[in-house]
Parts: sequence; C-alpha cells; structure tokens
Amino acid sequence: MEHFINQRIKEIEISGIRKFFNMVADLDGLISFTIGQPDFPTPEHVKLAGINAINEDFTSYTHNAGTMELRQAACDFVAKKYNLHYKAESEVIVTVGASEAIDIAFRTILSEGVEVILPGPIYPGYEPIIRMMGAVPIHVDIRQTKFRFTLEAMKPYITEKTRCIVLPYPSNPTGVSLTGEELKEIADYLQERDIFVLADEIYSELTYDRPHQSIATFLKSKTIVINGLSKSHSMTGWRIGFLFAPEGISKHMLKVHQYNVSCATSIAQKAALEALTIGIDDALSMKKEYQSRRDYVDDRLRSMGLEAVKPDGAFYFFVKIPHTISLNSFDFALKLVHETKVAVVPGSAFSEYGEGYFRLSFACSMETLELGLNRIEQFIKNIDS
Repeated sequence: MEHFINQRIKEIEISGIRKFFNMVADLDGLISFTIGQPDFPTPEHVKLAGINAINEDFTSYTHNAGTMELRQAACDFVAKKYNLHYKAESEVIVTVGASEAIDIAFRTILSEGVEVILPGPIYPGYEPIIRMMGAVPIHVDIRQTKFRFTLEAMKPYITEKTRCIVLPYPSNPTGVSLTGEELKEIADYLQERDIFVLADEIYSELTYDRPHQSIATFLKSKTIVINGLSKSHSMTGWRIGFLFAPEGISKHMLKVHQYNVSCATSIAQKAALEALTIGIDDALSMKKEYQSRRDYVDDRLRSMGLEAVKPDGAFYFFVKIPHTISLNSFDFALKLVHETKVAVVPGSAFSEYGEGYFRLSFACSMETLELGLNRIEQFIKNIDS
C-alpha cells in the first residue's frame, strides 16, 4: 500500500538532528552536545501547578485558543518583556509547542507554488512543512554575514512569488540575533509589500548581550510571532507554545488549530499560567548560567583554533570544521563520536549551507562541557597530526 502514500510525505526525511542523535544515543559513556533540551528541571512551582490541575480535575477540553486566563497572561508577558501588544480575545492561540504553531501558520498562509525565504543555515523544522503545502523554500546563504539575515542578503531573492520570510532569532543553530536597527530596516522595506513574516522567537528569553527585540514591534500587521515555554522555563515536554498575530490572520489559523488538535492540554495550560505569572522571571537564573557556559565554551574553542561566531542568544555554537580536515560534517561528527564518545550535530542537518560546520549545544553542566571539550581538543590535535 506504500505506493498510495502522499508523494510529498514520502520525499520528506526525518530531521538530521534526530537522525544523528538516534544513531548514537545508545553508546555507553556518551557525552551529548546534540539535542536542544535545557538541562534545568521545570521550576518546582510550575510542576506543582500541573499536579494541582490534575488533583482539581482540570482535565477537560478548554477553549480552542486556550483558556482566557492563559491567553491574557501570554499577552501580558510579551507586552512587559518585548513591548508587543495583542488582544487576548482574538490575537493569541495556545498551541501544542512552537512546532504546532509553525505548522498551522504555514498551513494557513501558504499555497501551491508560492515561495518562502529562509536563512541558511537554519533549524530543519520549517522546510518540510513548506514542501508539504506545495510551496517552495528558498534558502539564502548567510555564512558571509556572520549568520545575520539582513535586508541586503534577502532582497535579491524577493519576487512576486514570495509569500513569507522566516526570521528565526535568536537562531538555532547559530545563536545569532538581529539588532533593532536591522529589524526595522527589514520592516520598512516590507511595509508596502504583501509578504508575511514568520518570526520564530522561542529563544527570546535567552539573550545575553542585549534584550530581545521582535520585528513585530515595527511590522505587527504582517508578522506572525511564534513563542513558547520550552526553552524559557525548561518545559519541552509540557508542549506549550504561543502564536501571536493580528485578528485578521489569527482567526484563520485558529480554524486549522481547531481541526488539528482541538486545544492544548488543559493540565499543561495550568502549569503555563503559573510560569507566565508567578514565574515570569524564571528564565533569569538559567540565562545567567548559560551565559557563563557560553563564555567558557567560546574561550575553549578559540584556544583550540576553532572558528565560531560567539552567540548572543539561545545555547548553541555553530563551529567551522578546520579546513585541514577533509571530512564532510556528517563523517566528521561520526568519527568524533566513535573515537571520543562526544556527539555533536553535523552542520548538514541545517540545510546545505550548514555543511562544513557542526552544532554544539551548551545546555549541559560545566563539568560535562569541560570533559567533552577536552575530548574534542584531543581529537582535533590527533586528526591534524
């Protein structure tokens, strides 16, 4: 019966991140710098809110868009943190993680043959959905701009077919963010053009050198903002995301969401409400620790002679494989894991423009980072000798 499977689905592959992780996950003594999973536990008061929801039988369907309490808390959160203003009644949807938010956004705005412009390298979760909609992903090589997806970089790719531009900042895999000036320049250019912006801001609470700023500050009418609690509150398994957009857009995305999942889990919504209110600053202590780790990893990579742009957000380094090593990124990562039991993600998982790099997550303890980086340093010395 396989010949009856949708051809677009058959052509899609499992994420390169997961594919590599699954290959090596069972190795004894493995040090993994692969999956983007915070190593902090969900805050205790947030867990307790989830437990209380169960004990109080808050286990039924909610409004399709989420409870009004949580939607209001989400709007209050982005207003206070990022100066973004949305109506809880009609401009925010509580989704099953940021992944579902991306899915329903694309399924709402894309149609056959339109184009979506993305920076490359980029997280692999966008392209498959674009292709499933019959749309065409157009990657822009941003390696020469230190991974900054500037207006100058994207302009040559904007055509009459362009339906959407993806701005995933802070970035996975590079950790780079755009400045307010860069965002405003893009917004000014798009003001008179019929192009959506999908702003994936899931790492917005994890910025180190300056506060996060959203392009929706300058271009709210055309911007769909994706956010959530997976990274900010270490709630990956709770699966709570948020989708913010003007009512004229969000009312249509809500229809897709309704038929897709009905609503986000009621229990997780109660925990999310606690996170956004009592725990509004829970990310600060985690961010402080991430920043210390970032600075440590940056120093270590430089001392090894490895080239990487110092990230100003998220918890990744995107490291250039030395030109003296004649291996592609997948074979490099495979050799590294077999010889040192240290796992990183091959850059090829992040589009063709990630080839020649590897992604290293510093969402792990300082002790683990030190041990893993010691092994990488010895590996680089041995392979170069």
